Amino acid sequence: MRKPQLIFIIALAGGLAACGETSSLQVSDGTGPSPKLPEPNKTLIPTVNIAPAIGWPQGKKPVAAAGTQVVAFAEGLEHPRWLYVLPNGDVLVAETNAPSKSDDSNGIRGWIMGKVMGRAGAGVPSPNRITLLRDKDHDGVAETRTVFLENLNSPFGMTLVGKDLYVADTDRLLRFHYENGETAIKSQPIKVVDLPGGTRNHHWTKNVIASKDGSKLYVTVGSNSNVGENGMDQEEGRAAIWEVDRATGNHRIFASGIRNPNGLAWEPQSGALWTAVNERDEIGSDLVPDYITSVKDGGFYGWPYSYYGQHIDVRVEPQNPDLVAKAIAPDYAVGPHTASLGLTFAEGSKLPAPFTQGAFIGQHGSWNRKPHSGYKVIFVPFSAGKPSGQPLDVLTGFLNDEGKAMGRPVGVVIDQQGGLLVADDVGNKIWRVSAAK
Repeated sequence: MRKPQLIFIIALAGGLAACGETSSLQVSDGTGPSPKLPEPNKTLIPTVNIAPAIGWPQGKKPVAAAGTQVVAFAEGLEHPRWLYVLPNGDVLVAETNAPSKSDDSNGIRGWIMGKVMGRAGAGVPSPNRITLLRDKDHDGVAETRTVFLENLNSPFGMTLVGKDLYVADTDRLLRFHYENGETAIKSQPIKVVDLPGGTRNHHWTKNVIASKDGSKLYVTVGSNSNVGENGMDQEEGRAAIWEVDRATGNHRIFASGIRNPNGLAWEPQSGALWTAVNERDEIGSDLVPDYITSVKDGGFYGWPYSYYGQHIDVRVEPQNPDLVAKAIAPDYAVGPHTASLGLTFAEGSKLPAPFTQGAFIGQHGSWNRKPHSGYKVIFVPFSAGKPSGQPLDVLTGFLNDEGKAMGRPVGVVIDQQGGLLVADDVGNKIWRVSAAK
């Protein structure tokens, strides 16, 4: 056995305790339109600082910002990740997890990552269903739930255009016929287009959003590696946002070089498409900041060759200086390793000031940073269609005093009553944030 492999095994056998280097900057230093980007700090043993998933003790809940309150909209779910609100106010929740990815588990690194994800609460089998939640009396708590769709394949994003409901499975985009008020769909889906999947499917979540006129669909496809270490032939069509013609299924790459885009939303004032992106790991606790950004048609955002514009990642061989020269710097950093996934704008929200104009972001939380980052929901104020100030905490308290994760926020959405819904895939709940009474 080679020495690096032995070191990895010893580290893991020690309970996957925090190892590697420690941050020299604050999370706030890696936040905003011009984050600090120190020199990379690549260590033999990557920083592994897991917040073990334990769930919420009886009577415990997250801490809501001043002027707001939080209640459990729904409990007892099974790994809820993503949310969508139907026109009649019903809430769809994707209960889902990663599919089987046999090639991802190969080698020592794959084995370690499997252990890391399992301890962080991501090791359970995927329920592969979408559940419908209904709050008929509008009291902020769902009274009924039904299995809306089942036998899917790691579903994630959902969007409705007319009577066509689109669901992004991990390997294909599906269309279902939906009638207003239905609580279950039994009809067979129609495949719109295949999406990159397979036995190596590193970033498995696929999100979908419709254009304002409903003619186009935009689909996120994350990279198949951290920084292209499996070869760029494994990245075909990945690290990108696709534009899909809704009528024909024809598609093109709308924007590329985006390591792992998840949240998608239309900014209300500018009409621009925005996304929340997970950046790369294993070059230090302070690199690289995750970000939110407007997405330009044809834009290239650096991955894997560079980060945050044209900062070259020397781990990638061969390099591509022509592409790096075109790399666009993101609009706004939201902290290193925060795993910022959820994204929704405040349009329709009835939360009080200062949460009236801007973006809500669900930060799933770090594993590759010491100390932890993320594990909360933040709000980035906007003015004239652009971020305008430091982020504000909306929902915190997901880690206990021992650094264990009682919950991990993922998808965020504004419900029909103007509350903010937050999917918590470790707590197996949907939280609802509203103005304090």
